[in-house]
Amino acid sequence: MTAYAVPKEEDPAMPLASAAGPAPAGAQAMPDAGPGGMAATAVPTAEGPGLAWTAPAGWTLGAPAPMRKATYVIPAGGGTVELTITAFPGDVGGELANVNRWRGQVQLAPLAADELAGAVTRRDQNGLPLTIVDFGGSAAKAQRILGAIVPYGGGTWFFKLTGPDALVAGAKPEFLGFLETIRPAQP
Repeated sequence: MTAYAVPKEEDPAMPLASAAGPAPAGAQAMPDAGPGGMAATAVPTAEGPGLAWTAPAGWTLGAPAPMRKATYVIPAGGGTVELTITAFPGDVGGELANVNRWRGQVQLAPLAADELAGAVTRRDQNGLPLTIVDFGGSAAKAQRILGAIVPYGGGTWFFKLTGPDALVAGAKPEFLGFLETIRPAQP
């Protein structure tokens, strides 16, 4: 048997966004996640025109992570919750598929197509269509997802706030205010 040693490729440098500035731009690759994780598969992220936003003063910008445009750690009710921002090319399976993926993450049954309209809130903000969801799980340690799906520039952006049900509920007013700041980035 012949073995080869191949040097590991350097991960691309990730620009940091300021807490009040636009999201970092560019595609990212998913590095090898090791045993039990995803293989070293390149996952395209949306390129081209991006979005910008203004994060509230108390939010802390997290470290760059694969596939994410930004991550914020948000104090809420004596704990913290996490906001992840991602963007992918195309419609990523469509709105119903993405809503049902999030529902599954909090142990809720999927919705049928005719149930979608009653489970989301639609808003036009700064010329952008937002689909907003709020799903709380029913398990003993219930998690909650408060999120927005924003199609823009040939891609789909996801703003997903997750954490324990009560903490996410407490962060909801600030999150909804944050959504009002999402806008097309200036070139």
